[in-house]
Amino acid sequence: MYFADLTKDYLQERSLVGQFIDSYNKFVDHGLQQIVDAQGVIEPQVENLVLKLGKISVGQPSVTEADGSRRVYHPLEARLRDLNYSAPLFLEITPYFSGSEGRTEVVFIGELPVMVKSKLCHLSKMSPEELVAAGEDSRDLGGYFVVNGTEKALMSIEDLAPNRVFVSREKEKNLVQAKVFSTRMGFRGRITVDRTKDGKVTVTMPSFNKSVELMLLLKALGLDRKDRVFNSFTDLPEIRNDLSLNWENDSDVKTRKDAMEAIGKRAAPGQPVDYQLKRAELLIDRYLLPHIGVEEKDRQSKAYYLCRMAERAIMVAYRKRKVEDKDHYSNKRLKISGKLMEELFRYAFQFFVKDVAYQLERANIRRRKMTLFTIVRPDALTERMKYSMATGNWMGGHTGVCQPVDRYNYISSIAFSRRVISPLAKKHPHHKARDLHGTHFGRLDPNETPEGPNCGLIKSLAIFCEVSTGTDEKPVEQELKKIGLSMHAIS
Repeated sequence: MYFADLTKDYLQERSLVGQFIDSYNKFVDHGLQQIVDAQGVIEPQVENLVLKLGKISVGQPSVTEADGSRRVYHPLEARLRDLNYSAPLFLEITPYFSGSEGRTEVVFIGELPVMVKSKLCHLSKMSPEELVAAGEDSRDLGGYFVVNGTEKALMSIEDLAPNRVFVSREKEKNLVQAKVFSTRMGFRGRITVDRTKDGKVTVTMPSFNKSVELMLLLKALGLDRKDRVFNSFTDLPEIRNDLSLNWENDSDVKTRKDAMEAIGKRAAPGQPVDYQLKRAELLIDRYLLPHIGVEEKDRQSKAYYLCRMAERAIMVAYRKRKVEDKDHYSNKRLKISGKLMEELFRYAFQFFVKDVAYQLERANIRRRKMTLFTIVRPDALTERMKYSMATGNWMGGHTGVCQPVDRYNYISSIAFSRRVISPLAKKHPHHKARDLHGTHFGRLDPNETPEGPNCGLIKSLAIFCEVSTGTDEKPVEQELKKIGLSMHAIS
């Protein structure tokens, strides 16, 4: 009886899809602008011309009629007329000619799909009586989109936590591997530190098809003295033994410059020395642990982070530490609607930027007068977002992310919106990933999973489970620094 009362009170105060709406609202308030700010400028191959991107804003959901007029509409009309329930996006663009600032224009750049009952939706401001008068269900919780007249919901995607070190034993390769999925501004790179059976430690990173010796990379990052390297590790005899072995193997490289040249020769063989050095710096700054930073000042923090990864791999190799449990839910993260829409918009916005640059270059070659309203093609952004929402094909090769809402009955529609899918392929066994784990308690429903090939890969959130929408990490890092923790201790 107590549980029934508790459930009743909870459902009266909280919406079962409220977290998805909050996540989408956060994307509209902050995510859109962050993506625009990360791009910053558009630099076409036109002499002395740069476009600076400013504030992005979202209008009210509206539809453009055949006569060119634009008017406000509701989700019901979008369903009946097979339309997309979307809102216009406007972006401030300022041209700079030879360094002099031009006139700032507010340009229509495309359409953003609107989640029903989100802050952009007209229904969120209506009372139950007004909803009924508008032809809507007053008890409909929302949390879905209307795409080509079809109600579609975004499935939550379960994935390994980014920017966290996982150590595993790779029996096929006969080595111990510490890996991290370093994620920054939509870029996701897999960095591994491998410790072989004979004690050799190497590092792999994106955009570089060869492994690099750990000591060589540490010297390139600035730890070019033996005492600085050894003091970065825990003082255990097993670790000291492996470090001494790896230091002797790379004793030919003495200084940071020598290490950078050695990496550059592997990254760009046969190229001039200056180009090789630039390529080595690009790999280290942009592709090695980008979540720590992408500037030269962040290299020392990256070196300490690699030391922590190598230390864990060596300790696991000597059985001084256990491997991480990938199925433990503290090592998992759920991508819900706001994060998924952020990924989609970033992908579409990159195409938009390339299209604007191309249109500028083509107009310049043909000696045509260039105006922002003729250069910017809204379809470049709108069509790519519309395609992913209509087909369910998402970034990273994920399929079935956006699916038609199950309207068999009221409860099934709510259960459908709280579904969690795994990116693992259903054809492979993945026995451990399919098993019920103790950390699922209170978070996932142990019974709500299909039979057959998708068993354990498709799950549902428990009634009381809520997913946080995330927060900015910078203030937390600054507070930790104030109490004396360095960056490598934080990581």
